[in-house]
Amino acid sequence: MSKIITFSVILCLSALAIAVAGRVVGPLLQFQDKPSFLRPTFSRIFDTSMYGTLQLNNGLAQTPQMGWNSWNFFACDINETVIKETADALISTGLADLGYVHVNIDDCWSSPIRNSEGQLVPDPKTFPSGIKALADYIHGKGLKLGIYSDAGVFTCQVRPGSLYHESDDAKLFASWDVDYLKYDNCYNLGIPPKERYPPMREALNTSGRTIFYSLCEWGVDDPALWAGKVGNSWRTTDDINDSWASMTTIADLNDKWASYAGPGGWNDPDMLEVGNGGMSYQEYRAHFSIWALMKAPLLIGCDVRNMTAETYEILSNEEVIAVNQDSLGVQGRKVNVSGTDGVYQVWAGPLSRHRLAVALWNRGSTAKTITAKWEALGLQSSISVSVRDLWQHKLVTDNAVSSFGALVDAHDCHLYLFTPQTESLRNVF
Repeated sequence: MSKIITFSVILCLSALAIAVAGRVVGPLLQFQDKPSFLRPTFSRIFDTSMYGTLQLNNGLAQTPQMGWNSWNFFACDINETVIKETADALISTGLADLGYVHVNIDDCWSSPIRNSEGQLVPDPKTFPSGIKALADYIHGKGLKLGIYSDAGVFTCQVRPGSLYHESDDAKLFASWDVDYLKYDNCYNLGIPPKERYPPMREALNTSGRTIFYSLCEWGVDDPALWAGKVGNSWRTTDDINDSWASMTTIADLNDKWASYAGPGGWNDPDMLEVGNGGMSYQEYRAHFSIWALMKAPLLIGCDVRNMTAETYEILSNEEVIAVNQDSLGVQGRKVNVSGTDGVYQVWAGPLSRHRLAVALWNRGSTAKTITAKWEALGLQSSISVSVRDLWQHKLVTDNAVSSFGALVDAHDCHLYLFTPQTESLRNVF
């Protein structure tokens, strides 16, 4: 059996072009000696020209962050036991081994007021051992601890915010050995986000500890346009909820900013709802597929201590996770729509080793054959492609030409790995 040699586009990370202070410049996806089977439209379809503009240079987020966050399932009903048990479950289920290493506490961990020295204080009823002891527990399992604050005078649940306390709070988080900060947008006094978020970046950078900086600005001021020089990820949308309507709307909103994302800084369409009960198995599979393809953070939002087999199957799909964590770091995007209201969709994105991830997404109410045409993918129609189904874990065909289609159930999504090939390349080995 002859080996399939993938098409030899040289895709160069713009990290190879280093400017002042090590900041990345130029597009992520570049071509040298572009092969004839790529259409001239390929680089336009998968535009990354805005990636890396004055990008934050703290060495983190080379791939989208993976882990767990407390909010979607627990909201304010959290305590140190829940956090510890969640860390234990990430280990025992094997999810940590797949990359889910961030254990992120959301709102409600702190006391309602600062102490007499103006410092944040963990709620003594729910976190009696303190955050440092919790961090030690998490780190002892090889995981990372995340914490939450707000670029306002209060958090969204009216605990003390960090506005005007950035330096003190960043030093406090560093002293607790915190690894990650989610920074929200409530009670912001009407001050523009572009003014409120950079001070915490500076505070974190001078705290003595490298801390992942996750901006949660809700997409209010189009953070993709400016947050790349501030944080490691930035929310592009309002909060997700556990419904098909919310998930699909948010996917579309996040898609707009695909050309701005890449290693070091990612568009964030909010946390995963997989396993929380508001969507069907097919809808959750679509949710996970599209988030993975969009290079979104994969932050589990369910109770990992009590997952169903279906939930675990979705969250633990190594082939889908590999799409999300691919080293090339190009955000996949919507490349073709058809049908009434555009409910039959093709999403795609380039991967390392010159492959493509392609999703056929049926947002309609009945099963439908959805077809990805090579023109929509930026490929010449004559190129032969092998197609692997990442949910069925099997090769579908090793010789698709011009297009590939499949019957997709209502509200379901198929995700494939495309490996283009040519006769001349097949004969190399």
